[in-house]
Amino acid sequence: MKFCLQEHFAKRYHFDLRLEMDGVAKSWAIPKGFPEIGEKRLAIQVEDHNIEYMDFEGEIEEGYGKGIVKIWDKGEYELLKRTEKEIKFRVNGKKLKGTYALFRFEKGGENSWLLIKTKD
Repeated sequence: MKFCLQEHFAKRYHFDLRLEMDGVAKSWAIPKGFPEIGEKRLAIQVEDHNIEYMDFEGEIEEGYGKGIVKIWDKGEYELLKRTEKEIKFRVNGKKLKGTYALFRFEKGGENSWLLIKTKD
């Protein structure tokens, strides 16, 4: 399955993680970039996107997400675990490699997740 990490120069600079699942690109905005081992990052789940959007680079000129989008990395990933509260995956991109886990916050609402790199 495909993954993509897009750098998004919007009102607030962030990265967008997209994982191909269920025929769509499941998506999370990550305000402070991808974590290294031992670091944690907030990941806010946003609306699903079409798979084709994972190849998008360019400028969004109006509305939500207005700004420039660049592909920072992309490649294949392996889904290791998926529950309502946890998604564990191994990425094999040009820049990113390793195992990551997304954990849904208990009290943060359904869109708030924590992203952790678990190993190389």
